[in-house]
Amino acid sequence: MTTPSISGKTRLVPLVGYPAGHIRAPSFLNPALATRGIDAIVIPWQVAPGNLPTVIDAFRHSESMAGFIATVPHKTALPQLCDHLTDDAAALRAVNVVRRGEDGRLEGGILDGEGFVAGLKSQGHDLTDRNVLLIGAGGAASAIALALAREPIASLTIANRSRDKAQALAALVGDMTGKKASEGPADPRSYDIVVNATVLGMKDTDPLPVSDTGFRPGQLVAEAIMQPPKTRLLSEAEQAGAEIHLGEHMVRAQIGLLIDFLFNP
Repeated sequence: MTTPSISGKTRLVPLVGYPAGHIRAPSFLNPALATRGIDAIVIPWQVAPGNLPTVIDAFRHSESMAGFIATVPHKTALPQLCDHLTDDAAALRAVNVVRRGEDGRLEGGILDGEGFVAGLKSQGHDLTDRNVLLIGAGGAASAIALALAREPIASLTIANRSRDKAQALAALVGDMTGKKASEGPADPRSYDIVVNATVLGMKDTDPLPVSDTGFRPGQLVAEAIMQPPKTRLLSEAEQAGAEIHLGEHMVRAQIGLLIDFLFNP
């Protein structure tokens, strides 16, 4: 990758996470910015959760900041630190991208769901009449649930360690889309599409996010995790004959959405 030309006019876009060692998105975003002729650079930015308010306040007062992108574990903490939220971010109480206005005001949005669905479609996956199991009810999972419910799927079941949280998300998705969603166990056997939107799989020692690995041919198993590229979940699904969908497809499909949000309000 060509090293971007950096000057005193270059806008900064921190990609805020904790830890930041797994972050790979800048390797996709920076070439896209250069192709569009935008003088900006995306940089991984490690911030412990307890320091997030202080760091965001510093971003607010820095004129070099175009805005910032957020990943685990900050997406659900950011809404209360923004001045304004898009409708989806306000409803889901989750943010993964924030643009900074000239006056320092911060507007948060959530694009994970749009990016995930666009990533599926970019790989030729049809969602029509498919029964979907979504594992997780956090920031990214909430956005993915909403985006999936806006597609012509047959059903959406949400599984989460906290059943109350899954039930609340299912109710919210139903209210926002008019399409019924339900809470259920993380058992993938009867579903056409299984989506892991938890952080389980980022570490080698993580347990599987599903209660049973009864994967089968004709089934699609998808990840929101980008690093490692192929999680243990995807490896086991592939060995069972299921088709797999990598987490990086969600990030690649979000690139244009993120750049437009930050630079073309």
